Amino acid sequence: MKGSPKSDESQEVEDPAPPRYEGTYDEDLHVQCPPHTTEKRLVYRIDLHVIPWLCIMYLLAFLDRVNIANANVFGLSEELHINTGNKYNTALVIFFVPYVLFEIPSNVLLKKFKPRVWLSICMFGFGFVTVCQGLAQNYSGILATRFFLGLFETGMFPGAFYLIGMWYRRHEAQRRYTFFFSSTTLAGAFGGLLASAIGKMDGMRGYRGWRWIFILEGVLTCVVSFFFYFLLPNFPEEAKWLSEDERAYIKARLQQDQGKSAAERAITVRDVGQVFKDPKVIVGGFMYFGLIVPAYGYAYFSPSIIRSYGYSPIQTQLHSVPPWAAAFGFAMTVAYFSDRFRHRFLFAILPICVCIAGFGILIAVHNHREVQYAALFLVAMGAYTAMPVIVCWFNMNLGGHHRRAVGTAWQVGFGNIGGIIAVYAFLAKDAPKYITGYSICIAFVSLSALSCLMYFIMCRWQNNNRGKSVRDVGLTEYEKTELGDMNPDYRYLL
Repeated sequence: MKGSPKSDESQEVEDPAPPRYEGTYDEDLHVQCPPHTTEKRLVYRIDLHVIPWLCIMYLLAFLDRVNIANANVFGLSEELHINTGNKYNTALVIFFVPYVLFEIPSNVLLKKFKPRVWLSICMFGFGFVTVCQGLAQNYSGILATRFFLGLFETGMFPGAFYLIGMWYRRHEAQRRYTFFFSSTTLAGAFGGLLASAIGKMDGMRGYRGWRWIFILEGVLTCVVSFFFYFLLPNFPEEAKWLSEDERAYIKARLQQDQGKSAAERAITVRDVGQVFKDPKVIVGGFMYFGLIVPAYGYAYFSPSIIRSYGYSPIQTQLHSVPPWAAAFGFAMTVAYFSDRFRHRFLFAILPICVCIAGFGILIAVHNHREVQYAALFLVAMGAYTAMPVIVCWFNMNLGGHHRRAVGTAWQVGFGNIGGIIAVYAFLAKDAPKYITGYSICIAFVSLSALSCLMYFIMCRWQNNNRGKSVRDVGLTEYEKTELGDMNPDYRYLL
């Protein structure tokens, strides 16, 4: 590189000119692509190295989190005598205590250590705890294992979203976010099929079928975690499978879209405090919070709801699969059009309306099994489509490593408080109609819609104000990097 850092700072444009290569010229970035490739091919390589492994990781995490619902159909509550009062609900809710509290510390540690190191350690941890869950002998054992399951899973979701956000430009991100998030819908479908098969092992080696669900799925996670130490991606600046000029090009394309990332600087307590001075960050938490209630309400209680329609345990597991599959298809369709039109707000509101319609039918209809079952499709499709749009919208509007790491963890951590509400919204005494639970879900989905509207207005207002102001306000490149999306040159995606 020509010139010292000191001489660079004296220039009107502080950054050196983007590197030029022998490859094709990128009209948007005004730089040459690296030799022997194009931007499209490079993004495709990123997709292959980043998305599949994160999807499998989160599929296993979500499977180990919600398989207690499948296990309960096969007699968990009866054998451990937790089918009285709200013991089962308490066993569900204790998961969220560490899960909520340690989201931000986990993302800070993920930044400090390499993502593949931190995520693979957490993955082995929750797999091992899942096996222990299958060996629990009493209520205390279930409470202890659910607590540690929440502790080890705390970094999976926000960590993966944070990592994906550091690889893609904003208009490319929604399909990747939704495909990753749809690991939850695939886990729900896969979990139902797997549970229906494992349930037939009831009595093998003296273990009930519900125990085998935990043991086999936990062992699978532990084994996969060893391979994922080598397969999970790191941040672009640390990727060994990219050449030096490819890393420089990726840095240029991300910087053009989102500004500098400050990847080299550690996240401090002061950074955390600065993030929360932005009111949009608080609103972002409520956007996600409102959808967590119906999402976990469906994930944890849909097997019991379907069972109340008169199906056997095996039929219940099989009937739980189609709504998850429909949710996956709907989510990917919405994500495609959201990226194509480079818009998020309306593509968040549409599935929210679908979700509300589903709950409205469930409240009104109680004696028509086919209609009630169809309403579950609408609930799953709406909730699990709106959530990735909201998280992608909020996350990709945060500029820089420190704002994105803290903001993403805050949104997911605060949002998952809704899981506690969901668990106590669906009580055994309200079965099979669950009017209270469905009504609570409608209220919180409406809260999410209102928060989305508020976030949209705040982003649009700031974009308009920045468009009217003078762009050059005398900030150095370092100051702009520190400001992230608060930089006057930054524009939010609506």
